[in-house]
This record gives sequence, C-alpha cells and structure tokens, in this order.
Amino acid sequence: MSAIPDPVPLERLHFAMPPVHATAEEERIHRRQRIAGALRLFARLGYEEGVSGHISARDPEHPDCYWVNPFGAPFDEVTASDLVLVNGDGQVLRGGRHVNQAAFTVHAQVHRARPDVVAVAHTHSLHGRALAALGELLDPITQEACAFYQDHALYDAYTGVTVDAEEGRRVAVALGAFKAIVLRNHGLLTVGTSVDAAAWWFLSLERAAQIQLTARAAGKPVLIDHREAVATREQLGNDLVAWINYQPLWRKISRTEPELLS
Repeated sequence: MSAIPDPVPLERLHFAMPPVHATAEEERIHRRQRIAGALRLFARLGYEEGVSGHISARDPEHPDCYWVNPFGAPFDEVTASDLVLVNGDGQVLRGGRHVNQAAFTVHAQVHRARPDVVAVAHTHSLHGRALAALGELLDPITQEACAFYQDHALYDAYTGVTVDAEEGRRVAVALGAFKAIVLRNHGLLTVGTSVDAAAWWFLSLERAAQIQLTARAAGKPVLIDHREAVATREQLGNDLVAWINYQPLWRKISRTEPELLS
C-alpha cells in the first residue's frame, strides 16, 4: 500500500480573487463584459420582461458616468460593445442607442447617493415582484436569506413608472447603506462593489424570495434567531463572498457564449 500523500502547500492551491487592473481602460472593458454576461444569465433565468430591466456600472475613469444596456436590446443578445455610456442625467455619451430613461432615473440616483457602489441591478423577476406585491422583506428562514438579514430595505410606496429624479432620490434614501431593496409593487434592486456582486445579490435575493413564498404556501416557516442570523450575515453577506459565488456562473456563460465579450 502506498503512503498517503503529503498535503499540498496552501500557497500552491489556486483560489480566484477579484482582478486588479493596470489601467482604467482594462477595468472599463472588464466591467462592460461582466454586464453583458450578467444580462445573458438573467435572460436564461427568465428575468427579462419586455424592455424593463437594467444593469449599470460606474465608469472607472469618469465616476459620474455609467455603462448600461441600451433600450430594447434583448438580454440574451447583448455584447460588451452594445452598451452605452450615459451621464447622471441619462444623456448618451458613447453608443448609438437610447437608454430607458424611466429605469435609469433610479440607477443614477442610487449611484450618486452611493459612491461606494460600482454596479446596480434591477429587473422585473417573477418572485421578486411577488414578494414586492406583498410589501414584505425577507425573513431569515434559510442560510442564503440571512445574507440579507437587516441589510435590505423596503421602499413602501408605488407611484407608477419612475420618470423624475425626486422619485429616484427617495428610492436611494430608502436603500441607504444596504445592498438590496424591495420596491413595493415593483420588484427588486441590488447593488455591489462589482458587477459580479450586484448580479449575485440579485440572483440570491430572487431565489430567497421564491423560497419564502413557497415555504409560506406550504406551512409556517421557522425563523433563524437574531444572533445566528447576524452571524451568518457576517460570514456570507459581504461583496467578496458574492463575487466568489458568482464565478461559476460567469465561467459558464463566458465559455458557452464567448461572443458576449466582443
């Protein structure tokens, strides 16, 4: 019988971490590609509805300008080069397509209120809208839901399609320092210090909403107690964990649909 191998030294084990870019242009390309990939993942998951839904990312060189998917472009066809650059007033600076002004009004105000935020994600996903129709937050009933425990908000108002900056500012105020918000009768919105993190939080929030609705339909969910919920959030609720969780999805979409990178 052969001897048990010695453990591989930790420094020889590969562990992916968020990339560090040498130039603003490299980071710009990275963010645009990640937006395109996230949109395609959202399409696969059925989060697209008509022309609704956006993922925006702050430009690394011009922090008051943002890359976003163009109006009316199907999520599953978007490439990095399709994205448009807009200023905080929604005026297109680069690109040949319009931007959804109603949707971008909220994104712009969130970006302005949160200089720490790189990316904002919002679509009209099914279970997110169902939770929003109830005007409720997530309960700490699963490990994944605990990542949002006392770290997401409810915007408890509905005033129709958002077209003015003041409404966007109210959403930004309600979001505060949190990473997610439930927009009553509307849907979900998440933010992150990377596109990957914002996309992962949206995916995770949508799934948690689905689980909560399903569990309540089946019976009375058992809540995780406050102390354990806080401890779990401290372990799982930061943007680095979100980035790490997102990487298998990124690898799959970028390898199966490499044209999104162009």
